[in-house]
Amino acid sequence: MPRRRQRHMAGSGSDGTEDSDSSAEREQTNSSESDGNMPKRQRLTRASTRLSQSSQDTPDLKRAADHDESPPLTPTGNAPSSESELDISSPNASHDESQAKDQASRDSDKDLSHRPKRRRCHETYNFNMKCPTPGCNSLGHLTGKHERHFAVSGCPLYHNLSADECKVKAISREKQEEEVKGQEESNSRHATRHQTPTSKQSRYKEQVAEMRKGRNSGLQKEQKEKHMEHRQTHGNTREPLLENITSDYDLELFRKAQARASEDLEKLRIQGQITEGSNMIKTILFGRYELDTWYHSPYPEEYARLGRLYVCEFCLKYMKSQTILRRHMAKCVWKHPPGDEVYRKGAISVFEVDGKKNKIYCQNLCLLAKLFLDHKTLYYDVEPFLFYVMTEADNTGCHLVGYFSKEKNSFLNYNVSCILTMPQYMRQGFGKMLIDFSYLLSKVEEKVGSPERPLSDLGLISYRSYWKEVLLRYMYNFQGKEISIKEISQETAVNPVDIVSTLQSLQMLKYWKGKHLVLKRQDLIDEWKAKEIKRGNSNKTIDPSSLKWTPPKGT
Repeated sequence: MPRRRQRHMAGSGSDGTEDSDSSAEREQTNSSESDGNMPKRQRLTRASTRLSQSSQDTPDLKRAADHDESPPLTPTGNAPSSESELDISSPNASHDESQAKDQASRDSDKDLSHRPKRRRCHETYNFNMKCPTPGCNSLGHLTGKHERHFAVSGCPLYHNLSADECKVKAISREKQEEEVKGQEESNSRHATRHQTPTSKQSRYKEQVAEMRKGRNSGLQKEQKEKHMEHRQTHGNTREPLLENITSDYDLELFRKAQARASEDLEKLRIQGQITEGSNMIKTILFGRYELDTWYHSPYPEEYARLGRLYVCEFCLKYMKSQTILRRHMAKCVWKHPPGDEVYRKGAISVFEVDGKKNKIYCQNLCLLAKLFLDHKTLYYDVEPFLFYVMTEADNTGCHLVGYFSKEKNSFLNYNVSCILTMPQYMRQGFGKMLIDFSYLLSKVEEKVGSPERPLSDLGLISYRSYWKEVLLRYMYNFQGKEISIKEISQETAVNPVDIVSTLQSLQMLKYWKGKHLVLKRQDLIDEWKAKEIKRGNSNKTIDPSSLKWTPPKGT
């Protein structure tokens, strides 16, 4: 019998060979037992035939059994409990035992044939998973479109709402989106010719300004006490109360953004790209900061499943524990990024790092950046790129502020492939410094540059703000009567397409008598100048005289 031979083969020597005498004895034993086992084999054949017929009736169960790595089944349909139960060729089995086994197999066939098939649905929920918010039953969803949730991002209770309130808000948002869509379709045909806002748009802008008047009035005493009581009661398990902190208009915009982000996460979960309990690094310890991550980064699985990562802020090596990081910091000799220091003014320095010469550092930098960038796809193929790393120095070393990368040979004259400001340095002017430095390199190369698309949300905001500032400064210093977009591009190194889009957003470009005219809006220029005076002599600017760099050749 095959099963008996397999059992004896398992006891063969470690070198994969078998003694010839023992094998001959087993062949004689098998031949002697074959005559006495003929009736038993017939009964087993009938039982196996019935099992195969029942398995054809239940294809789902068969598929599940194919993937099951359990031991082989006995004729009764159960997993064998011992080695003797696998040896079913004993000639001493009685007629009663064989009848009992046949009856048991028929009963198991009946149970298998009546077992309900597994249902398949588009949205698969793991009902063993629960929302981490204390007191939440995982019912409802922030978007109002799903019956259950398993993450804080979709929890109504965490956002101080109920499931019914979320459904009502979802219906209201859909109506507003339909109205806005209809207005955009009616205005799209004339959008290229009419740069000035329509009367309806002007009225809406006035309404928004009116609604936003009281957003900086501050909280009253009773409201402050309510907010403090809510924070003391729930701590970080609930979202802080947002009412009366800002205008109702801004709060509604924030709620819409929350619902949209939650819906995007739910779509990724349904598609299988994000699963409950999936490996994702939640926080990283970086220098003296503990940073919450925003997106998934493809760190090795043994590190990603930890949820918390420890990163050396100088060499960017990632580790599993605080102890390993402490021992590494005691031995790490790096105090600044590798490569050449091409810019220094005060405490701010910029290092040019070649992805081919410092491959490991650049790969670690890309993995770190992916934790805070959504559209980044470059992780390991870093050799065709140069990385410009900005740091801020103190008595302990040069701390990473941000960086941008650019192709060594870009056919489309992209001066930035990816750009990031570390979260602890955001909203301090370092983002504009990185952008300004990238355009300074383009000026030295005597090229017109533009960032590679698509830009992230924060990147698009930063670039639009920079382009606006560059154009208004150029208009303020311009003394001639006729202005040319080509001249602006050559002097600022900004791509003409970016200049035109910025002028349109500022309503400084008008189509008149078959020509496009650039309007010098003195109100915007005066507003920008007032902000410049109020800002004073900030050190968050790039000084071209501090750049010590020549364009790389043949890299």
